[in-house]
Amino acid sequence: MDVPKKLQILTDSAKYDVACTSSGVAKAAAPGGVGGASLGGCCHSFSADGRCISLLKVLMGNTCVYDCKYCVNRRSNDIPRAVFEPRELALLTMEFYRRNYIEGLFLSSAVIKNPDYTVELIVRTLSILRHEYRFYGYIHAKAIPGASNALHEKLGLLADRISVNIEMPSEASLRLLAPDKSKQAILGPMGFIRNRAAENPRELTAYKNAPRFAPAGQSTQMIIGASPETDRQILKLTEGLYQKFRLKRVFFSAYLPMVADSALPAVDVKPPLLREHRLYQADWLLRYYNFAADEILDEHHPDFNPFLDPKCNWAVNHPEFFPIDVNWARYAELLRVPGIGVVSARRIIAARESASLDLAALRKIGVVVKRAQYFIVCRDNTRQKLPPRPEMFLSSVMSPQETALYRRQERFGQQQLDLFDCAGIAKGGLTQCLTR
Repeated sequence: MDVPKKLQILTDSAKYDVACTSSGVAKAAAPGGVGGASLGGCCHSFSADGRCISLLKVLMGNTCVYDCKYCVNRRSNDIPRAVFEPRELALLTMEFYRRNYIEGLFLSSAVIKNPDYTVELIVRTLSILRHEYRFYGYIHAKAIPGASNALHEKLGLLADRISVNIEMPSEASLRLLAPDKSKQAILGPMGFIRNRAAENPRELTAYKNAPRFAPAGQSTQMIIGASPETDRQILKLTEGLYQKFRLKRVFFSAYLPMVADSALPAVDVKPPLLREHRLYQADWLLRYYNFAADEILDEHHPDFNPFLDPKCNWAVNHPEFFPIDVNWARYAELLRVPGIGVVSARRIIAARESASLDLAALRKIGVVVKRAQYFIVCRDNTRQKLPPRPEMFLSSVMSPQETALYRRQERFGQQQLDLFDCAGIAKGGLTQCLTR
């Protein structure tokens, strides 16, 4: 099989892996080297199907020995198969980089023969890029559960970021849908990468030219909607992963029904895109807004409100916390106000040193006053009283169509409400007003 055909097959197989973001690492090329990486992210390109990409996102191979029921590359699925030779892929990456199509490489793989053999192929590819072509651009590589720690150490010394996909939100779902994988095989490499990354600063201090181990950290991905876990279970797992393994990111991938199986949702079921969006919003609250998972969702409310983002939903259900006086409130308190983000909270603290703030000043700072006005006190706002029922608050920021959908949910229950119809109607109203 020629290289263009392999590229077509293996880039198409890689598009379902969403764990791909800005680099998070800054480095310049050494004398004689090629490329570099910046903290702010990578340049953008567009794939044939219109997706915006910044890295060459490809699999080493899609010939898999595992039979995970949710995966398009599973052993029993009848699809075209291909495997790159390490030098083929290294040369392809360099040619794309020289043409300014990409700024880095995102390399994952199906399990070819066994985990060790797969990681060896990836390591050889990255070794050619780093040592022969002297490529200093950003590389994100996938660790393969079940491979040896020695191979993962070599991988971490060549890649900027490593990720180990946890796949399913619970051990029971993992056993059901991915019988060839185990919880221990996934968490083991995560723990090794965490410990090895913690040792690396001491090596860099002791030895001037010591190599850096995965300087952009590690991340993971889990599939949402293929198994019956609640949003609260997923969010609690996410919080635990951040705390235990010091992950940079947890990525959520809405399950795309592609293969029929009795253990999976029907092929004609729509992917839970709105649920994925709510999980990313909640993830942001965990990482930047000092929220705990139990504050966002509890036993009585295990799933997200489809009409309110998690922060706004928390505020509406905790009127005892408000109003907040923006001219005196602490930074942590400002972060709890809908319409006030991390940047605008810092700007408020800086601006109020020289003047008392009013609504006009808050609007200039970047606060979404349309929402924040119900929760704050400032110079010209003694607080518009928060309506006693959430839908009354919603009516001030939602269109009539969105309000009708909310009342329909209240009357008939969530099961009879098509959330994707709601998301389509809310293009200019709810989506813009209630996202932060």
